[in-house]
Amino acid sequence: MRVAGKSALVMGAGQSPGETIGNGRAIAMLFAREGAKVWCADRDFARAEETAAAIVAEGGQVEAIACDVTKRTDCDAAVAAAGTVDILVNNVGIGGQDGPAHMVAEDAFDRILSVNLKGVLNGIAAAIPGMRERRRGAIVSISSLAGIAGWHMVAYETSKAAVNRLTQSTALANAKYGIRVNAVAPGLMDTPMAIDGIAKARGLDRETVRAERAQRVPLLAQMGDAWDTAYATLFLCSDEAKFVTGVILPVDGGMGARIG
Repeated sequence: MRVAGKSALVMGAGQSPGETIGNGRAIAMLFAREGAKVWCADRDFARAEETAAAIVAEGGQVEAIACDVTKRTDCDAAVAAAGTVDILVNNVGIGGQDGPAHMVAEDAFDRILSVNLKGVLNGIAAAIPGMRERRRGAIVSISSLAGIAGWHMVAYETSKAAVNRLTQSTALANAKYGIRVNAVAPGLMDTPMAIDGIAKARGLDRETVRAERAQRVPLLAQMGDAWDTAYATLFLCSDEAKFVTGVILPVDGGMGARIG
């Protein structure tokens, strides 16, 4: 019950269809298990409702909200609906039609930055005023190892590097108000968005994609999963991390340790 009695707004709490669980759904379910009242926000309201239904089935407290994070008004409305927001999790991120700088389409670059960076900014901007007034709050954004590594997805990599800097800048600007702002940077994870998205894009079956990704991970040559992301997020939002702010926490099986 590490977040008992707290209100947690999880942006991107729905997930892409697939065989496994996604980061947003795992985070929302874990926070509910740990005692929070969870607000599941997603652009696709049906997917938010699916996550909410899974939480209800476990006896948790939850509400579903429709929210397009690229629109500041939607984020403001989500925060207003939740009322007191003790915890904000920005689990927003897309890819697709990405590539090296000389190949990426301008509209794809704009779309990815709009969701992955502006979407995080909009959530933070909506939640911060209330947190400042109460002089407390915890914000965690889901970044990526791609924020410091990669070579072939310039839009995605740039967006996540910017989320890291946004996290640290926001942490410093709000530390005197008792607001902690951190990020989790997953590495290669077995989630529907990653596995199914790559399999479709490359014309491969899921197991081939899984095997290729797993062999690149130093820790037991195994990918992580959404629960690994969720538990790291839970720690950063709990009082156990009351002296932790401005941190980009890798959850990557050691991949970041060998970069360079």
